[in-house]
Amino acid sequence: MRIAVAGASGLIGRALCRLLAETEHEVTALVRNPTAARTVLPESVSVIQWNVDVSVDWESTVAEADAVINLAGEPLNGQRWNGEYKRLLRASRIETTHALVRTWRNAEREGGVLVNASAVGYYGDCGEAPLTEDCRQGDGFLAELCGDWEDEALKAQELEARVVLLRTGIVLARDRGALPRLVKPFRWFVGGPLGSGRQWMPWIHIEDAAQMILWAIEETSVSGPINVCAPHPVRMREFASTLGIVLNRPALVPVPGFVLSLLLGEMAQTILASQRAVPDVASRGGFQWKHPRLMPALRSLLRT
Repeated sequence: MRIAVAGASGLIGRALCRLLAETEHEVTALVRNPTAARTVLPESVSVIQWNVDVSVDWESTVAEADAVINLAGEPLNGQRWNGEYKRLLRASRIETTHALVRTWRNAEREGGVLVNASAVGYYGDCGEAPLTEDCRQGDGFLAELCGDWEDEALKAQELEARVVLLRTGIVLARDRGALPRLVKPFRWFVGGPLGSGRQWMPWIHIEDAAQMILWAIEETSVSGPINVCAPHPVRMREFASTLGIVLNRPALVPVPGFVLSLLLGEMAQTILASQRAVPDVASRGGFQWKHPRLMPALRSLLRT
C-alpha cells in the first residue's frame, strides 16, 4: 500500500514509519525538515519536504497515496498558551488537514483512507464518566480545537474516502513525549501526582499506538473516531504510584493544581482534566494490545 505520513518525524510518526516499513508498505514522509527527518526514519522511507503554502512534490505524493496519515501539529506543550500560540496550534492542525483534503479534491481522487490525528481532549473534563467514541464534544479550547480539526478531516468523506479520527491519550515512550518529563522529578526523589491525583488519565504505549494506526488502515470496517488508548485507564495518583514502584522511588510529593496553573496557564487544564476514555471501537473490532496494563508497559520502557 502507498502511504503518505504527514508529521512523520514526531513521536508517533517515527514509530509508525518504522512499523510501516517493517510491514513492507511503500511509505513517504512529509516533513518540514527533510535533513533532520532522514536521521531518524528508516532508509526505506522516502522523505519529502512539506510546506502547505508551496506546491511541490508532496501534492503528487498525496494525490497518489492509498492512505494518508496526518499527525502534523505544533506540540500542545510547546510553550505557554498565549493568544499567538493558540492561533499556531489551530493553524498547524486545521490548515494542514485542509491542504491534504484539498489536494485529493483537486486531483479528482475518490476513495482511499485518511487517518487524522485528534486527541481525547475532544471530550473536555468529564470527571468519572467512562468516555466511548459516542460521547459528545466537551468544552474549552482544546475540545473546540479537536472538534474543528475533526470536522476538517471529515470533509474527505465527500470524496468517498474512509476517514478515521485518532482521539489519542497520553503516549508513553522512552525518550520523547510526556514520560521523560514525568520521570525526571522521580529521579530526584520529588515525584508525585499532579493536581488532586483523582483525575483519570488515558494512556497508551507507543508500540500499541503505532499498531492501532496500522490496524485502522488495514481494517476497512473502521471509520470515524477511535480512542487511541489502553483498555485500562488509571487515575493520576495510580500512575504516579506505579511509576514510583518501577523507578524504585517514592511518589509522595504532589504538585497542587494551582501551582500547575501558575506555571503553565491555560495549558494546565489538559493535565488536570479527568478523561476516563476507553477504546470501545478497538475493543469491539478485535484489536490486540501488546501493553494493556500500566505496570508492565512502564517496565518495558524504563528497564535499564
